[in-house]
Amino acid sequence: METNRRQFLRSIPALAAVPTLLSLPNPLGQTAAPFPLSCNQYSWITFYARDGKDWSANLDASFADFASTGLKAYEPALNNAEDVTKLLPLLKKYQLLMPSVYVNTSLHQAEEAAKSIESVLSIADALKPANTKIVVTNPNPIKWGSQENKSDAQLAEQAKNMDKLGAELKKRGMTLAYHTHDVELRAAAREFHHMLLATDPKNVSLCLDVHWVYRGAGNSQVALFDIVKLYGKRIVELHIRQSKGSIWQETFGEGDIDYPRLVTAMNAINVKPHFVLEQCLEKTSPKTMNAAEAHKVDMVEAKRVFGIL
Repeated sequence: METNRRQFLRSIPALAAVPTLLSLPNPLGQTAAPFPLSCNQYSWITFYARDGKDWSANLDASFADFASTGLKAYEPALNNAEDVTKLLPLLKKYQLLMPSVYVNTSLHQAEEAAKSIESVLSIADALKPANTKIVVTNPNPIKWGSQENKSDAQLAEQAKNMDKLGAELKKRGMTLAYHTHDVELRAAAREFHHMLLATDPKNVSLCLDVHWVYRGAGNSQVALFDIVKLYGKRIVELHIRQSKGSIWQETFGEGDIDYPRLVTAMNAINVKPHFVLEQCLEKTSPKTMNAAEAHKVDMVEAKRVFGIL
């Protein structure tokens, strides 16, 4: 699927929140991860779309399907504060936590940025009952599907506004995590690097979407692990996806990206991120199982690779 998460956000109705985040006991001491293994909404949208279904058409049934896998945490994509209000009861019903959320922003122009910041902060305030800790954002490109890169002035404006948003979220006990797709890796990854170099690490952390960085760098593990070396201490969340022969697979497992090496690299710098499954589909992905079946496999393999409960 060429359409990415940001385009889904523009076309789907409200999807949102979770009940109060609990401190889960860890009697076996198997993980220092701050939250239970989570799964992103976008993955389920792609599985449902392949089967001719709409994830948002019957949310009660969709979340029953999600919960049947044994997953305990959910990362939704939110458009506004009303999304949170609508879905809190459903996520409470299915006993799902929401350690993190994904929000859409436009930060490279001052007027639009002011509106985006206001919107995200209203979402953050609505999330207070859910005790959400991480807000992930991937600022919009200049134009959907365009090959146009942002100007230096626009990058400077975007970094300034991202830092401002992160500082405001910090006051609310939340962490802003910068996320990328492949677009930000164009032109010597100038947008990606500037967002991290021109913002205060106290205000802006990193959600490392492992496969988008890999793909955006021309299917390069060299680039991926260089980024971990450069910015590893800022990683608070990982989006987890695997491919084989550069094609997204139905399930997480062995493939193009050396995830055990990534675990070793993060352990070496004592980074304990929030792990979020996002094993999405594209047009050439295999078709052998449905969403629930695939995510059950994902859970087993992710817990094995990352050593989490």
